[in-house]
Amino acid sequence: MIDDERIKLIANERAKLTATYLNGIAVAVFAVGGFAPFITTALSPAPLGSSLVPVLSVMVICWIMSGAIHWMARTPLKDMRP
Repeated sequence: MIDDERIKLIANERAKLTATYLNGIAVAVFAVGGFAPFITTALSPAPLGSSLVPVLSVMVICWIMSGAIHWMARTPLKDMRP
């Protein structure tokens, strides 16, 4: 009985660790690719004309990727055992 409880505990901790790792990647993608370019562009003394479209494109792609990775991070949590 104790072995079964220990196996469940280990499996749950592994699922949480995997989800946390994936969520950390999602946060990094958002911060580095989705948020930092916006701040850099907004604080830049250069005119925003030609650089705005590529920056916004990269930001949107990174926001979508971050959301997708975060959604994937939820998948291992479905394997948790009561």
